[in-house]
Amino acid sequence: MTTPAVDPAAAEVPSVPAPAPRRIPVAVWAALGIVYVVWGSTYLGIRIVVETLPPFLSAGARFITAGLLLAGIIAWRQGPAALKVSPRQLASAVGVGLLLILGGNGLVVLAETSVPSGLTALLIAVVPAWVVLLKAGAGERPSAGGTVGVLLGLAGLAVLTLPGLSGEVHVGGVLLVVAATVCWSVGSFSSSRIPMPRNPFTASAYEMLAGGIAGVGVGLVRGEQHGLDLSAVSGRSWAALAYLVVFGSLIAFTAYAWLLQAAPLSLVATYAYVNPVVAVALGALVLGEALSWSLVLGGAIVVAGVCLIVSTERRR
Repeated sequence: MTTPAVDPAAAEVPSVPAPAPRRIPVAVWAALGIVYVVWGSTYLGIRIVVETLPPFLSAGARFITAGLLLAGIIAWRQGPAALKVSPRQLASAVGVGLLLILGGNGLVVLAETSVPSGLTALLIAVVPAWVVLLKAGAGERPSAGGTVGVLLGLAGLAVLTLPGLSGEVHVGGVLLVVAATVCWSVGSFSSSRIPMPRNPFTASAYEMLAGGIAGVGVGLVRGEQHGLDLSAVSGRSWAALAYLVVFGSLIAFTAYAWLLQAAPLSLVATYAYVNPVVAVALGALVLGEALSWSLVLGGAIVVAGVCLIVSTERRR
């Protein structure tokens, strides 16, 4: 929130005390808490899902279900006309969905079959750095703070990758997460530059459906259906999948979309460096994931870089 400018000519004249800054409503803090905790916990949920369910088939089922539920809610609350989009808007939503859901989330799910959830979340946290680089490639010169933040993010990424190079973590899984961050960054960057549906909820529904259907297709091509015995799937994997559908894909997204309209962007953007901390804590507490020196140091560097990027870019 900016401070009202003061007229220099009236600087020596006694004035009425400025009103106290507007307090942030409890509803905003509640919604922000949902985004912090739920989105931070999705990495743990994914790790539990892939214990007994195939990665792409489970991720595809998650987003198809969530997309259909969201489309039904939109039609119920706003009328079927709210789902109507032009062919160009639909094509854009499908393209973004393939980048975000199939490329971004799908590769993360595949990676978490061999990479701890906390490390995955910290690797994902470098997404703002890739976005800054994409903007620079499009001709938007980054600020000095943004440049330093990118360098910090990449340095943290290097530290986090060291265990993979030494054999402590599956290097292929680490590379999958890095590829996922690039896909997510390109999708996020492109969505503001192509003709998307005007209703963000409608756009999200089509994105989830497109990415989910593509995910199921990739799973079938990979042969994930062979040997799949649904009766052998653990109860906690089913519970985690349901949690991801309802809380990760519906409730948290709705809270985030509402926050974009009801809260300062600078406050909303803090999820980018809170989510990894939540994910690391939950991974250690629930799954007993180790907190190695490279994880702590690399994570701290990444979070510092993301914090610098967010705080710098929000003022531009």
